[in-house]
Amino acid sequence: MTRATRTVRLDERLRRRRQLAAALRVFAGAGFSEGIAGHATARDPVEPDTFWVNPALQHFSEVTVGSLLRVDQRGEVVEGQGRVNPAAVALHLAIHRARPDAVAAVHMHSVYGRALAGTDQILEPLNQDACAFYGDHSIYDDYQGVVLDQDEAARIAAALGPAKAMILRNHGLLTVGGSVASAAWWFLSMERCCQVQLAIAATGGGRPIPHRVAQQTHAQVGTEKVGALSFVPIYARIVGAQPSLLDETPVATAWSAREAYR
Repeated sequence: MTRATRTVRLDERLRRRRQLAAALRVFAGAGFSEGIAGHATARDPVEPDTFWVNPALQHFSEVTVGSLLRVDQRGEVVEGQGRVNPAAVALHLAIHRARPDAVAAVHMHSVYGRALAGTDQILEPLNQDACAFYGDHSIYDDYQGVVLDQDEAARIAAALGPAKAMILRNHGLLTVGGSVASAAWWFLSMERCCQVQLAIAATGGGRPIPHRVAQQTHAQVGTEKVGALSFVPIYARIVGAQPSLLDETPVATAWSAREAYR
C-alpha cells in the first residue's frame, strides 16, 4: 500500500467512524437503546477484515468516535477500550464475511421492527417509502435464541442474500449498506415503514402498490445513493446538536458485570 493510498484510507476510516458514532446517537434519540442489545458496525477500510462496533456497555447516547472498538476475525478487540457484545461479534462477522459489498450493518431492537417480526408478515409496498424495500428484503424464519453460535450467524447471513434488509422473525430488523450512512438510513426508514404497516393493519388492511409500479419506485428510492443522501441531513443535525460525538479521545467503557451491579 502506497503512502498516498494509506492516507486516503485513513481519512475514510475516520469518516466511517464519525458516521457510525452519529448513527448510534440518532438511534438513541429514536429510542432504540435496549440495555446491552443492539449493535452497528462499519468495515475498516485500512484493514478490511476488521470492523468498528459500539461497546456493549455504553449507552448509544454517549458513544463517541473514540469509544468505538475495532474487532478482528477472532472477535477480539484490536483497537479501543471496552467489551463487545458476543452476539454482535457472531452476527456481524458472518454478515461482513458473506457480504464484501456491505460497508456497514445495523441490528437494533426497535419497537415496530420487533412487532412486525412477531407476525408472519413481510414488509408490503403500501407506500412510496416501503417500496425502497420491495423485493429487497429477506426473512430469517428460524429463531434459535440469542445469536451466539457461528453456524446460526452464517445461516442468517445466507438468508440475507443480496438484499439490503432482513426481518429476523421473532427478533427484529437488520440492514446493510455500501456506506454507514445508507445502512443507518435503511434501518430508520424500515422501522418507520413497519410502524405504518402495523397502523394500516389496525384499520382493517391496506392497498398494496401494484407490482410494476412498486418495482419502478424501488429503482427510484431504493438505491445506495438515495440511502446515503437521505442520511446527510440527519448526520448534520446530530453533529450540530451533539458535537461531542466527534471526540476521538479513547474512552474506556470496560465495566465488568460485577462493577455494574455494585
